[in-house]
Amino acid sequence: MTQRPWLDHYPTDVPHELVPPPFETLPGLISTAVAEYADTTAFTQCMPNGMNGSLTYREVDELSDAFAAYLREEVGLRAGDRVAVQMPNCLSYPVVAFGVLKAGCVLVNTNPLYTPSEMTHQFSDSGATVLVIIDMFADRLPEVLPATSIETVVTVRITEFFPPVVAGVIRMVQKVWNRSLPTITVPHTALQAALVRGRQSLGKSDSYLDGIGADTLAALQYTGGTTGVAKGAMLTHGNLVSNTMQMMQMLGTHIRPGKEVVLTALPVYHIFAFTVNLVGFFHKGARNILVPSPRPPSNLKRAFENYQITWTTGVNTLFNALLNERWFVESPPKHLVASAAGGMALHESVAQEWRRVTGTPIVEGYGLTETAPCLTFNPLGGAGKDGTIGIPVPSTVVRCIDENGADVPAGEPGELVAKGPQITPGYWQRPADTEGAMIDGWFRTGDIAQMDADGYFTIVDRKKDMIIVSGFNVYPNEVEERIASMTGVLEVGVIGLPDAKTGEAVRAYIVPTQNPPTEEQVIAHCRETLAAYKVPKSVRFVDELPKSPIGKILRRELRAIGVTSSTASIETQGRELS
Repeated sequence: MTQRPWLDHYPTDVPHELVPPPFETLPGLISTAVAEYADTTAFTQCMPNGMNGSLTYREVDELSDAFAAYLREEVGLRAGDRVAVQMPNCLSYPVVAFGVLKAGCVLVNTNPLYTPSEMTHQFSDSGATVLVIIDMFADRLPEVLPATSIETVVTVRITEFFPPVVAGVIRMVQKVWNRSLPTITVPHTALQAALVRGRQSLGKSDSYLDGIGADTLAALQYTGGTTGVAKGAMLTHGNLVSNTMQMMQMLGTHIRPGKEVVLTALPVYHIFAFTVNLVGFFHKGARNILVPSPRPPSNLKRAFENYQITWTTGVNTLFNALLNERWFVESPPKHLVASAAGGMALHESVAQEWRRVTGTPIVEGYGLTETAPCLTFNPLGGAGKDGTIGIPVPSTVVRCIDENGADVPAGEPGELVAKGPQITPGYWQRPADTEGAMIDGWFRTGDIAQMDADGYFTIVDRKKDMIIVSGFNVYPNEVEERIASMTGVLEVGVIGLPDAKTGEAVRAYIVPTQNPPTEEQVIAHCRETLAAYKVPKSVRFVDELPKSPIGKILRRELRAIGVTSSTASIETQGRELS
């Protein structure tokens, strides 16, 4: 039997096993929350200039009912049909996403910044027949649609559901000043028109969810594609409901029903924000402050100023960016209870500075797209351990194994594998990939981790990001952590490049701030705390690092740049990354 030392470290208000909720599907979760918080504000979309619009729980419920009816009665979709949704954080997102789920259809979340080729792959692979897209990027559709099965296009405005005067001002700026509204040349239906038609069709059927249960596919959530072609992780209603409840149970009494205000700067089409911010905090009656884009970080200023933010979620780069904003440091949020970090390693120096500036804890969790996403989380209330990803959430078992599948001793690195109700049944139409992701019924994360005697886990690094120098393993996270602690370093990414003598050599890419260190100083600093084979052989200073939509540094792209421009100057590489 697998040992579970973490159970002794659960807070007293956190049950060891998942307490079954009174619903088994996401529409059931939605209706339960609406019944309790009907007239409470559910979502507020805050633009960088402070202009905003809001929807109550009841309004989101009624609008999503109308969209579900539009999909089933007007478009003619059936249960299980796929609907691609491509928009940033905005009021339309919960209306459309909840409507897709209420229709018994499958949500295909799509990054609005995808290129035509990326859109074509995801739409074709998923077999989506309906696309709901923000109108700002609809000029890509003439190139994309002929290569896909998309038959119906619904367009959304960023100002949807805003007060008319405010919406008019923003639209005028988009058209005249920013010129960010292209002419849409493909047949399409505006969201408001779709909702009108949906309202007219309400009541024609009340059986959209007949046969929909915990094992029914709810979403195709595509992996980031950082290690190959993006694959659709199949997430069932049971996966998503379970992980939502696991997270809420793990947070215990620190989440106050009906009283929280959560800042959602991470994109809700990403699994972290989807499960935790969108679904989890909706379940708890929170007010969700949606920010369409957190870049630059000054886009968050009015949200922090105008709303009593109690919770925020983010990745290391977002927290670090805020800590380098004078307005944030001089006037940190006064009502903040805690912050949750995930998506990439949280640097200890960032966590410590966040606590110093805000006076509140920042706790790290861990998971993947395939795990809906959370596998582990640091308990609040002083029980967590800095520098770790915490302990498994209720009803989840995690192990570290060697190449033969045997458990490694506590404190030793091994591949992290897991079991739990939140784990995907597999990849969409990719049985070979599904089989390769499992070992004797355990999901293989591809991450190297270690467990201490108390059951707290620490991610050493991605298995595929590991650098081998003269036969020794070098984990980029460790080197990045050391460099990130230096004054004058805003961000850092570490990769391995081919080397004739050592097989691979460590290279660090640094985004500097004022008074940055020199290459020699960086190398000297690393030599003080790292074994010689882990010390960067070269350092490059660049304007920015390539990142995923949630701000995770893409080492794959850094490696490609490093390999193709190994003889280029520092200045040239800076331009390539900018």
